[in-house]
Amino acid sequence: MSTVTPVVFLTPPPGLEPITAFDLADVDGATGLYSLTGADVSAGQRRFYAIDASVYLPDYNPEIADEQAAQLGLQDPADARVLVVANPSDGGTTVNLLAPVIINTRTWQCAQVILEGGDWPLRAPLEANAAA
Repeated sequence: MSTVTPVVFLTPPPGLEPITAFDLADVDGATGLYSLTGADVSAGQRRFYAIDASVYLPDYNPEIADEQAAQLGLQDPADARVLVVANPSDGGTTVNLLAPVIINTRTWQCAQVILEGGDWPLRAPLEANAAA
């Protein structure tokens, strides 16, 4: 059975305006895979998938700006969960490494942040053995 946690984005994720409240749910049978579904059904069914970077991309350690951390109320890096948006297609799944979703696990506020000072791809192929 899936665990569902309400999360609130500081600003709507791109393309999902005006929704800021989402339900973060574990996908059964897939450790570290989540669906984020808009809680406001009056805006229509809006959902996207994200993976836990610590599970699938252990070498991915993005650094967010101090201002972004302050907006999220992050006082301890251990309180941050890093998810990356997954885009499945017939050619395989890609992940957005340029704009991870950072969740403060104390407050459940989150933001999709754009990383600065790096050469992160928008569509990095997710290797089939990444979680092995």
